[in-house]
Amino acid sequence: MHELAVTESILAITLNHAEKAAARRVTDIHLVIGQLSSIVDDSVQFYWDMISENTLAQGAQLHFNRIPARMKCLSCGQVFEMPGRLEPCPTCQSYTLQVTAGEEFYIESIEIET
Repeated sequence: MHELAVTESILAITLNHAEKAAARRVTDIHLVIGQLSSIVDDSVQFYWDMISENTLAQGAQLHFNRIPARMKCLSCGQVFEMPGRLEPCPTCQSYTLQVTAGEEFYIESIEIET
C-alpha cells in the first residue's frame, strides 16, 4: 500500500510545478521507475485516478518508463542486465554484485496546458 504515499508525492510535486508555471491543467506525467523498485504501475494509476480528482492534474496521463536492473560483478568487473530474478555473474558465477541501474524512481517530465 506504499503506492498511495508515492502517488500522493507525485501529485504534490506535479501540482507545485504546475502552479509555478501558471498551468490551466496537467496533461501528461512521465515517470521513470527501476525494475528493482517495488512500485506497481497499476496501483499508482489506481490511486492517481482517485487522488487527482478535482485538481489541475485530473485526467492527466501517467507514462511509466521501466528501467531494467543492471549489475556489476565486483569479482570480474562484468556488467550485465539482471533477468527476472537475481542470478550470479554470467562470466564468473560470483554473487558479489553491485546494482548499477534499476532502483530509479523519479518524475522525468510534466506536460501542461497554459
